[in-house]
Amino acid sequence: MTDTFAEALHSDGPDPDLAEKLKLYGRFVGAWTFDATRTLEDGTRLTGRGEVHFGWVLEGKAIQDVWILPARNTGAQTSLGPWTFYGTTLRVYDRGADAWHIFWSDPRNQYYSRQLGRAEGDTIVQVGADDTGSSVRWSFSRITENSFRWLGERSHDGGATWRIEVEFLARRSAPA
Repeated sequence: MTDTFAEALHSDGPDPDLAEKLKLYGRFVGAWTFDATRTLEDGTRLTGRGEVHFGWVLEGKAIQDVWILPARNTGAQTSLGPWTFYGTTLRVYDRGADAWHIFWSDPRNQYYSRQLGRAEGDTIVQVGADDTGSSVRWSFSRITENSFRWLGERSHDGGATWRIEVEFLARRSAPA
């Protein structure tokens, strides 16, 4: 067998039967850079530049991405402190729920998360809980062909109030 792992994983495009629904995340396929800001509970702000890559996988039935902070070409992490990650998300559309199952894995920090994502108007909202039981909400907004805002929020009171923890402002650096 001459197929490589990458050839078995990656797809050239979306599954034709799901193409319309897969556009929700499919529009992000390609390479992006982002400016990241994390606000700690004490108000301390950590900033850095990262990269994210989205691609079609699993016969075009899913989208996978890789988020990296700091970006591999930035060198020193002067303003990041301990805040770094190198992880991947698998986003799989569920026809029955008309929603996306989202699985995040960051082996560097041993952080894993599962969420459910849906379009809410012009925004994509993903909700779930972390390993402490806190509610988490991540959203894509201000989406254009070449930019988006990725916002991470946390609630310690079951969603009654939310605190912004991270904001990523992304710019497309290369097409699919």
